Amino acid sequence: MKPDPALLRALSLDPSNVSLSTHGGSGFASILKLTTPTKPYFVKISPTSSGAERMFEGEHTSLNAIHNAVPSLCPQSYACGKLDNSDAFFLATEFLDLGGLSTRRNATKNKGSGMSLAQKLGKLHTTPAPVPDGYTKPMYGFPVPTCCGDTPQPNKWHEDWASFFAEDRLRMILELAEKNNGRDSALRETVEKTVRVVVPRLLGEGHLGGKDGIKPVVVHGDLWSGNEGTALVTDYQTQEQAVEDMVFDPSACYAHSEFELGIMRMFGGFGGSFMKEYHQLVPKTEPGEEYEDRVALYESYHHLNHYAIFGGSYKSGAMGILRGLVRKYANNDTDA
Repeated sequence: MKPDPALLRALSLDPSNVSLSTHGGSGFASILKLTTPTKPYFVKISPTSSGAERMFEGEHTSLNAIHNAVPSLCPQSYACGKLDNSDAFFLATEFLDLGGLSTRRNATKNKGSGMSLAQKLGKLHTTPAPVPDGYTKPMYGFPVPTCCGDTPQPNKWHEDWASFFAEDRLRMILELAEKNNGRDSALRETVEKTVRVVVPRLLGEGHLGGKDGIKPVVVHGDLWSGNEGTALVTDYQTQEQAVEDMVFDPSACYAHSEFELGIMRMFGGFGGSFMKEYHQLVPKTEPGEEYEDRVALYESYHHLNHYAIFGGSYKSGAMGILRGLVRKYANNDTDA
């Protein structure tokens, strides 16, 4: 298979000594392996009509935000862009071998980073966010829109976390859910009451994090068990190989660290020992007694997102969480 000239330009490759081969696939993109004399690349290609430009730009920026904070946690992304010879976009990243155990056993002599996935996530969530261009302090948001599944996420910059979560997550996904599934007065009333009362009550400045507050950190944004795994990583300068726990397909933003835990709890796969190890590095945010309610609030966004994409019973999951929080925090509030 002949690589597109745009892909070769983006990676500064000589077309005479590279090859492109199929390496799997998904419902959204063609998955390819680009082989060169020095190292291979992992390449995704998807038609423009599928929203690939926004999705790949978001994934490219997300991968590098995570990689810059914890290099051993995710592959580096090298380029994304429009192809010359077809109406499609590409994403080119570091190639990881996700093969069988026999391959990985060959790398056991080199332990790589020596960090577990919980330790890497802990490091990610304690690395301060950078200051965005045009601002004087770290902000909540992200430099580009991202996609969580098929859902475009705007990620506008906000000074406070409660505002970002209310506007760029809850209200945004409510609008999309109604666009895709029809107007729903009960859902709208519950989400709006959550935004007006529950969000400021749990996440408001001066409350969340106590007197010191919280600081934005990068989160993966879609961290469920299908987006993490064990990979064989090769240093192509030394040819040394190591096995690393890594994450893929991020939908990142600069957020409250506990926002990550909502999707992790929704689909499971991260047991008690994982969370114990993680919380040794990232203690539960104060007030500790509201931790479970905060994680539930964050989980509700992902139920709403799945309802927006797939419809069906995901709505009841969101409503169950939000109604419980409204009963607890909003029923006696005059602003509710």
